[in-house]
Amino acid sequence: MWIGEQVWIDNLGLVKIGSHVCISQGAYLLTGNHDYKKTAFDLIVKPITIEDGVWIGAKSVVCPGVICKTHSILSVGSILSSDMEAYGIYRGNPASKTADRIIAD
Repeated sequence: MWIGEQVWIDNLGLVKIGSHVCISQGAYLLTGNHDYKKTAFDLIVKPITIEDGVWIGAKSVVCPGVICKTHSILSVGSILSSDMEAYGIYRGNPASKTADRIIAD
């Protein structure tokens, strides 16, 4: 596993990180949010799972409750609020799948 400079892991909830994961510089893993529909602005906490071989790009954000499935990629500056498919490449705000990751040795 490699975690770059200025990565923020908001571990109010469980954060699971698999093997051979790269979390690039300035990425945010956010397990907490607030319920804007309630007057008390209640805290909502959900876990994040990052499976084996995932790459989280620099300055990207992973929101609460997300599963980054095996060998998926979140490209630079993207905001992920839903699960990524295995071997999928995601980009944008909100992040959406743009390609399949093909690994050639």
